[in-house]
Amino acid sequence: MFRKHRNRERKRKHAFFIIVSPKLYVLPLFFVILRFLSLTCRQIDTQMCKQNNNIKNSIAVGETKYIFVTGGVASSLGKGIIASSIGKLLQARGYKVTIQKFDPYINIDPGTLNPYEHGECYVTVDGHEADLDLGHYERFLGIQTTKANNITTGRIYKSVIDKERRGDYLGKTIQVIPHITDEIKRNVKLLGNKYKFDFVITEIGGTVGDIESLPYLESIRQLKWELGRDALCVHLTYVPYLTAAGELKTKPTQHSVKELQSAGIQPDILVLRTEHELSSNVRKKVALFCNVDENAVVQSIDAPTIYEVPILMQAQKLDETILKKMGLPVGDTPGLGPWRAFLERRHKAENTEPLHIALVGKYDLQDAYKSIREALSQAGTYNDCKVSVDFVNSEKLTEENVAEALKGMAGILIGPGFGERGVAGKFVAIKYARTHDIPTFGICLGMQCIAIEFARNVLGYTDADSREMNEKTPHNVIDIMEEQKSITNMGGTMRLGAYECILQKGSKAYEAYGTEHIQERHRHRYEFNNQYKTEYEAAGMKCVGINPESDLVEIVEIPELKWFVGTQFHPEYSSTVLKPHPLFLAFIKASIESFEEKEKAKK
Repeated sequence: MFRKHRNRERKRKHAFFIIVSPKLYVLPLFFVILRFLSLTCRQIDTQMCKQNNNIKNSIAVGETKYIFVTGGVASSLGKGIIASSIGKLLQARGYKVTIQKFDPYINIDPGTLNPYEHGECYVTVDGHEADLDLGHYERFLGIQTTKANNITTGRIYKSVIDKERRGDYLGKTIQVIPHITDEIKRNVKLLGNKYKFDFVITEIGGTVGDIESLPYLESIRQLKWELGRDALCVHLTYVPYLTAAGELKTKPTQHSVKELQSAGIQPDILVLRTEHELSSNVRKKVALFCNVDENAVVQSIDAPTIYEVPILMQAQKLDETILKKMGLPVGDTPGLGPWRAFLERRHKAENTEPLHIALVGKYDLQDAYKSIREALSQAGTYNDCKVSVDFVNSEKLTEENVAEALKGMAGILIGPGFGERGVAGKFVAIKYARTHDIPTFGICLGMQCIAIEFARNVLGYTDADSREMNEKTPHNVIDIMEEQKSITNMGGTMRLGAYECILQKGSKAYEAYGTEHIQERHRHRYEFNNQYKTEYEAAGMKCVGINPESDLVEIVEIPELKWFVGTQFHPEYSSTVLKPHPLFLAFIKASIESFEEKEKAKK
């Protein structure tokens, strides 16, 4: 009773308080409501922020589209050219594109591979020794690649093993799936996540069916499942022509696709490499048996030059098919004006009398000097002439046969390389070129050979040499830097990647570049010995390019000759279709002028 009475009293008091003094209660109640609204708004804001973050994350995943280029039936079909062509067509539409190459060999990089094994070793601006396909990527797209654009199985396994040794996996059993495949997937998405590319094109080295490629195919399968329409597979195969039967055979392509399907990957687009035109019936047959849309079966027929492939792919609407399959607007077809202008100029140049340039080296393999050959060809186009690159094996070159071997050559390029083999022949070629005033271009070891030949035959140091060839030479005009002598790890003593260089005004190098400050890529271990610099310059060979940081000599030339230049760096790596390298342009121009002058003198 007492409690009930007290409760009734409380109610009366509250009622009385409200009736008698409403102002006293309204004010606190107003602040309570404000407080409630404030907290509610904060919760709503928090939720909105979370939703916005989720939206941003979903856009970030969807922003970058991933295109995988695989190959079947045979190697050397041109996956790199197809990948570069796709990249070029998408780039022409305004997309930000990059291309990467995944190589299934266990080497960490191709730096220690013999050129006969894998062609030339390409060097990126950040000093990574990479597969030669990166050269195609840069030449087609005009971009600069880095270490992240070339991954090998060796690097993948090394990264996983290093993580395991550090304890990153917390005692887990390390397996191909998921640890190796996760590392592959991380590297596939690295460029897209870091640099926000619209498209990342990934070329998978080797051929479908190779045991080395299985982890990469499994990674592609997973990524296609995870990314949905943001991932697409382009499969390049070969359609052989049987001359005896007079027929094109699609069975190898069918088996190649079946092999890819057995790995859980259904190709979205098929590119059929062929020497003969494929009829619509052949394409329909391939589409039917391979579960691919008819408009997604494209032929890649032999072309006069690899630079026509983007035009051929565009004519078959390959880029449109890719955009449609990835849910992107197609828009207008790009004109590719500058690219077509280059091709038109090239076609006209091909009809001229060939200008013969001797490439003196020891690797009798076209891919061993791929970038040099392409740079010479591009320079020829922009000088409106057809360049014929004639390989001259330096191992077989002697004083007796040099005149015959270099007969009719308008210019001589002394190629790069490592080791003593074939160097003696390069000295012979350089002496002949110098004494007969033939335009000459020495690259890397070629530049060092120019310096050694000059020391022997002009400075009078007959025993002059490089420490690389002769460790006991008393006149080491080419030597290794002091700080590198204690390094024993192969590759650790290399000067790799882009370095600054200051050019001497009035020099032929300066005339070619048109600027004093340049940056070029290096790949070498030995350097010009500055102790002999004064003697060289006094005798007529000038050091016209100097690294401002180390004072190392980067370019030498003989001003009295028509065009006699040696570079310690590799200018060929920087030459692209739409921006040919100035030194190659100047070399070809000088070769044309010299050859025409000699022809007039004969008359």
